[in-house]
Amino acid sequence: MGYFERSYVRRRRWVTAEEFAGIVALCQLLPGPTSSQVGFLIGLHRAGWRGALAAWLGFTLPSVILMYAFHVFAPAVSGSAMSSLAVGLKWLTVIVVARAVWSMASVLCPDVPRALIAVSAAVVLCLAHVAWLQAAVLTASGAAGYVFCKDVRFSASQASRGINMRAAWLIVVALALLIALRVLALDMPHSLFALADIFYRSGALVFGGGHVVLPLLHDALVPAGWISDDAFLNGYGAAQLLPGPLFSVAAYLGAESAPRGAAMLGAGIAVLCIFLPGMLLAVGGRAAWNHAAESARVRAALAGVNAGAVGILAAALYNPVLTGALALPQ
Repeated sequence: MGYFERSYVRRRRWVTAEEFAGIVALCQLLPGPTSSQVGFLIGLHRAGWRGALAAWLGFTLPSVILMYAFHVFAPAVSGSAMSSLAVGLKWLTVIVVARAVWSMASVLCPDVPRALIAVSAAVVLCLAHVAWLQAAVLTASGAAGYVFCKDVRFSASQASRGINMRAAWLIVVALALLIALRVLALDMPHSLFALADIFYRSGALVFGGGHVVLPLLHDALVPAGWISDDAFLNGYGAAQLLPGPLFSVAAYLGAESAPRGAAMLGAGIAVLCIFLPGMLLAVGGRAAWNHAAESARVRAALAGVNAGAVGILAAALYNPVLTGALALPQ
């Protein structure tokens, strides 16, 4: 965000400081990768849909290529060297996620009600390991925020050129794709449709950015046998070392999970599906933001959701990140 502010506000003056603050505030409240959504919306604001696509590709493609290269070349490394690298990557993951928990908690949980929401979410997720539980925790966090976070204030969003209220229908499109892919996945398990469903669902349900996608993807991929726990944590650790959005780890996970001979196709499907819902929701949300943000109750519920996201990340710090690094029973 600091790099974006320097580039887009101070150097190029593509958006004003107020417009930038409004875009960042909106994207922090939506599921999906915040940094990618901010870049996408600024590209849309500056040069329409072609500008949005150019901004997304420029920010995402380098790390996608590097993550796919990690999938290709990692098996060629000798067993002992790869084992040592894996240990280092796992501990790097512990450090990075711990720092993310601290950083997010200081911003999103500055008062007692939101801190309690985050702690409660973390405790529930540490005690129970159910695939759908993260979504339920976020729903409960929103309800708690609706009741206890009435005084939270967010930046007002400024209107964007080229976006009108009709774009709010993209929210409906995002939800329709979520349902359609789920239906196809249930009918064709362990198919490319099922793989697309996993990554689209993760991208559509993740609040708080790339670190929070870890437990969702882990619970969807590892227990179902798409990928081993060690391979999952190795890919996530490698993603910490590379530039670009953390969601680009989908390139590695999609390639590792794809059927034999379809690694590149699996990587492409995973990357497209994990980013697509966030981009659709960002544009639709941008259109509806000014109307919804006028409601104090809506702001309160969203504050609770953000606090719940901190709790999800704290739970992920314990399992699978710390348990994987220490080889503890989960």
